[in-house]
Amino acid sequence: MTRTPPSVRTVTRRTRPFPQGGSGRGDAAPGVRRAGIRRVFRACSRPGPWKRGPVLAALALLLGLLMLLHAEITDYGGLGSLMETFLPWFGLFVPVLLAGALWRRSASAVVALLLPVTVWLSLFGGLLGDRSHSGGDLVVAGHNVGAGNRDPVGTARDLVASGADVLGLEEITPQARPVYEKALAKAYPYHKVLGTVGLWSRLPLSDVRPVDTEMDAGPLGATKPAAVKLSYNRALRATVATSRGPLAVYVAHLGSVRVMPRTGFWTGSRDRNAKALAKAVAAEPSGRVVLLGDLNGTTDDRAFAGLTSRLRSVQDAAGDGFGFTWPARFPVARIDQILVRGVEPESSWVLPATGSDHRPVAAGISW
Repeated sequence: MTRTPPSVRTVTRRTRPFPQGGSGRGDAAPGVRRAGIRRVFRACSRPGPWKRGPVLAALALLLGLLMLLHAEITDYGGLGSLMETFLPWFGLFVPVLLAGALWRRSASAVVALLLPVTVWLSLFGGLLGDRSHSGGDLVVAGHNVGAGNRDPVGTARDLVASGADVLGLEEITPQARPVYEKALAKAYPYHKVLGTVGLWSRLPLSDVRPVDTEMDAGPLGATKPAAVKLSYNRALRATVATSRGPLAVYVAHLGSVRVMPRTGFWTGSRDRNAKALAKAVAAEPSGRVVLLGDLNGTTDDRAFAGLTSRLRSVQDAAGDGFGFTWPARFPVARIDQILVRGVEPESSWVLPATGSDHRPVAAGISW
């Protein structure tokens, strides 16, 4: 057998004709074309940035409408009141939805978020900065001292250190009353306690009387003698003699709200008390009024429309931030209020926590 030289064998393999059907390049071309067509089809069928994230866009619009139309939401089961109590916190949903929109690369969701951002800023943007001013003729303070407060002496000491000229306290128990009276006597020579609320002042007091906030409703309440009602009275009115003239001061503690298994967010007692207190304020002849109180609700709550239409919040006018007061350890809502009429709020602040489950509030006012 004759051997073929290696160089000849190599040339023979390289020049061997392809199998019937064409060259290798011809076989690959149809596959490449098919793959390219598939890629183009997928690219064309993929939703664009304006079509991505329709659910996120819908949620953003719903969030904006909820904040914009919160007053129109039904209060059945206390739903509207509950929402308005925590309305500022709805802004936290904006960054969550924005993160989802960026992840989905959804232009429509990003644009839809402009609605809740605009509404939130229109409602609360003015509260983000410091609106306080220096000066003030009088410092007033209010505090729900808490029925379960285990350190009333320390609480009284902290309140004296606040420098308040007029001090309104709520939820004073019969056991704690003498403790507060003794601890506050030196700093506040004038005071009056009616039921569970009290007023201490460095300035003379006069015309101190209870305010009927309809704690007892119905026929049974009407039959109770005044002495019995006074024992659990939760609002008072007094005149403080200032160097600028008389100042009417109200101290109030409205009914609590409850989360009930069947009825939801129950606010019946508080709402009834708020209406009665608003009626008393409306009838107040003095042009200068200060209300210190635990209202068990924020000023955004529709239940206080009768009060907020006649009085303004010192925190909104001259505070720094939202001024949350409850619960004391991690406040999420401002339910302890200082509302005024006929005087100018200069500053408003929240005092450090005491032994109560509420934080005290204070404000400087002038006229």
